Amino acid sequence: MWGLRHYIKPYWKSVIIAPLFMMVEVFFDLLQPTLAAKIVNEGVVEQDMQTILHTGAIMVLAAVLGLIGGAGCNIFASRASQNFGADLREALFTKIQTFSFENLDTFKTGSLITRMTNDVVQVQNLLRIFMQSIIRTPGLLIGSVIMSLLLNLRLGLILLGTLFVSVVVLIVLIRFSYPLFSNVQTKLDTVNSRLQENLAGIRVVKAFVRSNYETKQFGKANRDYSQTAIKAARVIAMNTPIVTLIMNTCLVIILMYGGNLVWMKSVQVGDLVAFINYVAQALSSLMMVSTVLVNISQANVSAKRIQQVMTTKPTIESNPIVSESIIPAKHVRFDRVGFSYGGSVKPEELVLRDVSFEAGKGETIAIIGSTGSGKTTLVQLIPRLYEVTSGAIRIDGKDIRDLPLSVLRQSIGMVLQESFLFTGSIKANIAFGKADATQEEIVRAAQMAQAHDFISKLPNGYETMVGQKGANLSGGQKQRLAIARALLIKPPILILDDSTSALDLGTEKRLRDSLTTIMNESITILIAQKISSVLTADQILVMEDGTIVGRGTHQELMETCDVYQDIYKSQYGEKEEYYVEQQQSS
Repeated sequence: MWGLRHYIKPYWKSVIIAPLFMMVEVFFDLLQPTLAAKIVNEGVVEQDMQTILHTGAIMVLAAVLGLIGGAGCNIFASRASQNFGADLREALFTKIQTFSFENLDTFKTGSLITRMTNDVVQVQNLLRIFMQSIIRTPGLLIGSVIMSLLLNLRLGLILLGTLFVSVVVLIVLIRFSYPLFSNVQTKLDTVNSRLQENLAGIRVVKAFVRSNYETKQFGKANRDYSQTAIKAARVIAMNTPIVTLIMNTCLVIILMYGGNLVWMKSVQVGDLVAFINYVAQALSSLMMVSTVLVNISQANVSAKRIQQVMTTKPTIESNPIVSESIIPAKHVRFDRVGFSYGGSVKPEELVLRDVSFEAGKGETIAIIGSTGSGKTTLVQLIPRLYEVTSGAIRIDGKDIRDLPLSVLRQSIGMVLQESFLFTGSIKANIAFGKADATQEEIVRAAQMAQAHDFISKLPNGYETMVGQKGANLSGGQKQRLAIARALLIKPPILILDDSTSALDLGTEKRLRDSLTTIMNESITILIAQKISSVLTADQILVMEDGTIVGRGTHQELMETCDVYQDIYKSQYGEKEEYYVEQQQSS
């Protein structure tokens, strides 16, 4: 928790005021037993009604003032803790936005969700309980012991010894429970990961009738979490009965011994009543101590998990910004680039090996190859979603690692393999990369992406709301909206990662024709599975097992590259060259 203290600083006034209000409540709570003793000793025993009424009125006033103190403490404690939690969640979200793909691969989505929700709630609740208890718990505990010692030293020593035994028991229980809390949060990560993955792929699950299988898998993770949580709860559940047993035993001893002292007239009845009240307050305080210790143990685990995210250094960092302007990007060069996901330079662990090529403004580089050959990984290196392991990527002669990330990425329009759309209007999704885009610019981008026609037919046109992840749109419609989103920013570098796979040949051809103007002004890198999509490229790169095994135009590769020929034959067969030539000429 100490590492998160700077998120509390903005609310230091509330953090200070809350305990001050609690001091008022504690003072009047400690006063009540003494007033009760006075009523018994001077009012009941002496049969003095005036003393009973006068002291009773003071007790009522003390109760009201204590109520005001407690309410004030709760108000300020809740205000500080809720704002602290909100700021912490926002800071975590902001931090996650700086992470590279490698960082995100390390933490996993489910774990990050748990840290932003459950873990933040744990530390938030601890702050609230701490502000409520920092004065009340030790105040009542210490105050009750002092007042009991002042009333009767021998009875007070019995209470003091009992408290010592209870504290030792609590410390032992907390030490056993701490490792369990850490395990509970890890198991909760697994549950959230299973849930997030299942919801993301719910259509696939239903299509393959795997609901029962997924239910069993989730049930297994859920039971594992539940069993671990039960183990932790079982240890914590022992706190209350053990402390209660110890304190009730103490109470019985005090009643027996104190009753004997009353019988011997060594102690007044009212003093014994007050002493029992102080024992009850001490018991209540000790129970609060056990609660706080449990919360500290839980929150400490959560705080460490939050700190792990906050202190993680992004594997890709931006150099200090020199200029916010988009770079011209007239030339891109891959210079013997190698890459592995773990950063290893061992040849057997490299996903890309010795990749070299270059492209200039107005050129289209097409990349084709079998699944898993490294095509997508290659283009993800250009905007530094991943960092190259060896070699360098240069734009206009500058290593991209020397460019500010914001400038680099603003110069790249990227259509990812998965056409991800956000919940919101179609207009907002297209304008995602350019929030100040005009309606005319948005429509123009949609027209170029061959999306305007289907958007116009929707009930609310560009204001039509998109469901989560584009659930109410077809695959082809989502791809065209993703392309429009990239075209709107008019990027110097345009990357299309298999972005027309869901389009029919006619729509794809119209899209290709409409992109001619922008492609003449950009460096276009196109990943495709279909030969028909790469025929007009200035250069086609053929990838196999992370390396470039062929490069050239369609005709050149048909003569020199066996891998390209195999891809061609698998799609068109031996007798379809005429069709391909027609596509190329058109």
